[in-house]
Amino acid sequence: MKDGYEIAVVHGDGIGPEVCGAAIEVLNAALDPGVLRFAEYPAGAGHFLATGESLPEATVQACGAADAILHGAAGLPGAVHPDGTEAGVDFSLKLRFGLDLYANIRPIRLYEGVESALAGIAPGGIDYVILRENSEGLYAARGAGSLLRGDVAVDTLVQTREGIERIVRKAFELARLSDGAPEDGVRRVTCCDKANVLRSYAFFRAVFDRIATEFPDIEAEHAIVDAMSMYLVQRPGHYNVIVTENMFGDILSDLAAATIGGLGMAPSAEVGESNGLFQPSHGSAPDIAGQGIANPYGMVLSAASMLDWLGHRHDDARLLDAAARIRRATEEALASGCLTTDLKGSATTRAVTDILCRALAA
Repeated sequence: MKDGYEIAVVHGDGIGPEVCGAAIEVLNAALDPGVLRFAEYPAGAGHFLATGESLPEATVQACGAADAILHGAAGLPGAVHPDGTEAGVDFSLKLRFGLDLYANIRPIRLYEGVESALAGIAPGGIDYVILRENSEGLYAARGAGSLLRGDVAVDTLVQTREGIERIVRKAFELARLSDGAPEDGVRRVTCCDKANVLRSYAFFRAVFDRIATEFPDIEAEHAIVDAMSMYLVQRPGHYNVIVTENMFGDILSDLAAATIGGLGMAPSAEVGESNGLFQPSHGSAPDIAGQGIANPYGMVLSAASMLDWLGHRHDDARLLDAAARIRRATEEALASGCLTTDLKGSATTRAVTDILCRALAA
């Protein structure tokens, strides 16, 4: 256990500063002063528009040296590189690859008080994790693809045995620590791929099958990604942990978020062996920035994931207890009807922050 932890904060763009600020207030309410020490650093689309640089080297170095990283959101209309790609995403992508944040953990849970887009789903009826391989796959081609004479564009999907092995083992470890799928209580890992068409995904599945033999207590199964997009709507209660390639995980997690109230309810943790980045799955929503109506729950739950990761990493019961209390406060606030406009309520960002902080102080 350490006396205190250095947290690098990159607020980002749009509603990023609003939800990030809310999460910091909640963290401070859950812990004694000095346990977490926050330092702010610039990055993102706004910084790019102002300076021509989306991710300063000083920010990269500070994030690498910090105990953990909190990020709000990134991206603004018109903030693009000459090749047409968004400048705002540089922060997350460069840190993923530079710090080897290979596991993107995206919990999908339907809370009491939140209405699902799916009919007839009770609170707790959706409760699974999408584990997205974060350092390889199609997104590894970022900045390295080819555009030939303005007529042909090529990006390469890369998957390595080592990369697949470690993300699959992580999936089975998460399943082993879970309570199983809501539908039947079975601890299972679902490999989501396109093995019937592409060799790269057939390779992913073959490695998955071999690693699965190391976990005989966990059920292992397969799903083709296009079918999976249907299954997550038809029978979400069947799933416990889903492991998949980078791009598939990105797409499926947005679909999944729609079943639990939207992206504002979707936390995310991106972790490696030594570093961790914690941010909500949603974008910067510049159309509502500054209005005080942004949903901070996804950011707050991401901050709770940060405490869990740090607490386990440093054997710090203070952080683990604070994470549990933040989640309980979130559950109580949602169940009481403290819902933001995206959840068909009228609560402001300030109102959500205040009710969470009051619960933590009680």
